[in-house]
This record gives sequence, C-alpha cells and structure tokens, in this order.
Amino acid sequence: MPRVLLLLVGIMFAILIAGCNDNTENTPNPSETSLMVSQGWPKTISNRYGKVTLNKPPQRIVSTSVSITGTLLAIDAPLIASGGTRPDTLVADKHGFFFQWNQVAYDRGVKPLYQGVASAEAVAKEKPDLIIVSATGGDSAVKLYQQFSTIAPTLVINYDDKSWQTLARLLGSVTDRTQQAESAITRFDTRLLALKDRISLPPQPVSAMVYYGDNRGGNFWTDDSAQGQILNGLGFTLSPLPDDLKNNHQMGKRKDIVPVNGEKFADAITGRSVLLFAADATVVGQVKHNKFIAHLPAIRQGNIFAMGNDSFRLDYYSAMNLLTTLETTFSRSNVAG
Repeated sequence: MPRVLLLLVGIMFAILIAGCNDNTENTPNPSETSLMVSQGWPKTISNRYGKVTLNKPPQRIVSTSVSITGTLLAIDAPLIASGGTRPDTLVADKHGFFFQWNQVAYDRGVKPLYQGVASAEAVAKEKPDLIIVSATGGDSAVKLYQQFSTIAPTLVINYDDKSWQTLARLLGSVTDRTQQAESAITRFDTRLLALKDRISLPPQPVSAMVYYGDNRGGNFWTDDSAQGQILNGLGFTLSPLPDDLKNNHQMGKRKDIVPVNGEKFADAITGRSVLLFAADATVVGQVKHNKFIAHLPAIRQGNIFAMGNDSFRLDYYSAMNLLTTLETTFSRSNVAG
C-alpha cells in the first residue's frame, strides 16, 4: 500500500475513535499556549490552539516531545509511544530515549517512533486517543499540529516555563493521574529534605551553569530555574551576576537561564564554587584548562563540580539523579564544611 494512502487510512480510522477537537484556527505564537483544564469528565482543555474535549481519560497517549515523555512516565500515564531525540549521545540511547527513564519506558512497552524529526504518519499508525506536543524546544513538533489534530485530540504544552512538578500536575489533571503526580512529587520532596542533612556544602555562593566551551561561554541558572530551586532547597546560594548581565535573558523569553559569552563570561563566574550542569568529569577538565577563566579563584582552587549529563532538562527521573549526584559529590565524608 502506498505510504500516502496508508497515512490517510490511519488518519480516518483515528478520527473515528478519537474525541472531538474543535480547533479551526491557524497556529499562533508558541508563547501563547497556557492551558485551561476543566474539572471532571468529559474534560475540556483550551488554549490559543483551540479547544479539545476528552470524553473519558485517555488510554493511548503518544508524546511527540521526548522532554515531556519522562514526566508522563513518572505519573504512570497510559503512554504507548514517543518520539526521540538524536540517538547514541551522552544523554540518549539508540532509539533517542533519555537514559534516565529509557528502561522504565521499555518495561512499559513504550514504542520509539522516530529520532529527531517528527512524523505524522508514524503517530497515526499508533491510533492514539491523545497526542501531546511541545510548544517550544528542540523537540517541538508544533509545525505538524494541524496534521496531528486530524488524527486525535492534540495538546500543545510549553514546558520551558514550568518545573517538572508543575508539568506533572498539569498532565495529571489531563490524564486522570492527579494522585500519581502528587505521589511522585512527594517522593522527590521527601528525598530532598532528607538529603539536606546529609551533605556539606562547598564554598558559597556558587555559580551554577552549563558550559559551552572556551569562546562560547555558558548559560547561568537563576533562582527561578528548576536547578536553582533544588539548590536553594538544599541550602546552596546562587552567586548573583554582575548588574550589567542580570537582564541578559535570551530574547527576553526565558527567566530560568542567563546566557553569557565572549569577554563577559569570566565576569559572570562570581561564585566561590562552580557547579557544571549537563556535564561530566571531562567538562570539569575543560573548564580548568580554559585560559580565559583559569585565573578565577573558584577554578584555581579546584572548586568545580560536575552535576551529570542529564541535569539540563529536569524531569522526575533526572531530578532524582541530580539528588544522587549532589549526595555523592557533597557527602559529609567527602567535603569539609
């Protein structure tokens, strides 16, 4: 059967079993995607992309966002398939599934659909009753929204402005997994509280950042970031950026990171310690040998610590891994007070 005909057959079949999707508007600006979710069932979810009505809790969810997939797994949502990121990297396996949750996905029979470039045809073949799409980020498939919405009810969610806890609660309300979302959050909060008494902090305050190389600078986490909130919860203090860099948010869109590069990069590292996110020991070595910042006290004194390759985009699983890394790195037996 030709590929085009196969796609049309899949779409027509999916329309017969899907709830209604009332959207008739053109795709709006991705920043205008906050969801309004009604209580009870049938449930109406609306945003600037349109209105979706789910007559009952979904049973066959497809995620086109690998960053959202981890949170769906954490709340035990009925996820049947997911798109993936670029395969065989430091953060993802051969199917493009993130290492922090890939085994959970395989144990639950979640099917890898594609790596990188989204495919409406692949999604249609799974006969979903709910499709979830990210509004922004490298895994956004929002350009295919109109095609997806002919297959099944489709939700566009912006995760850039949400902690994984907020995202879990939102997805829990949509998928009838509110109790599971609260359980995951409680498990995390309980572990974080216990960890606070088991670690000794490095010299404070700290510069928490993602390092991109000698001349490319990095992104600095703010107190509003998920990473910053975890560090604050454990007693860390984020070192403030110089006044002339504090409002250097990328295009004014994100408040969780501040990008700094070029000659200003050294000025931005004001902490007595440096925490490197999305990094392992190899990156620590690169920072130590960066001639533009090697003179800084924190780096000269060796107060540089890697937070793990999976610590950039935090879901439940990577956030739990971050707690493990923090405990291992700053356990009282390893760090002097």
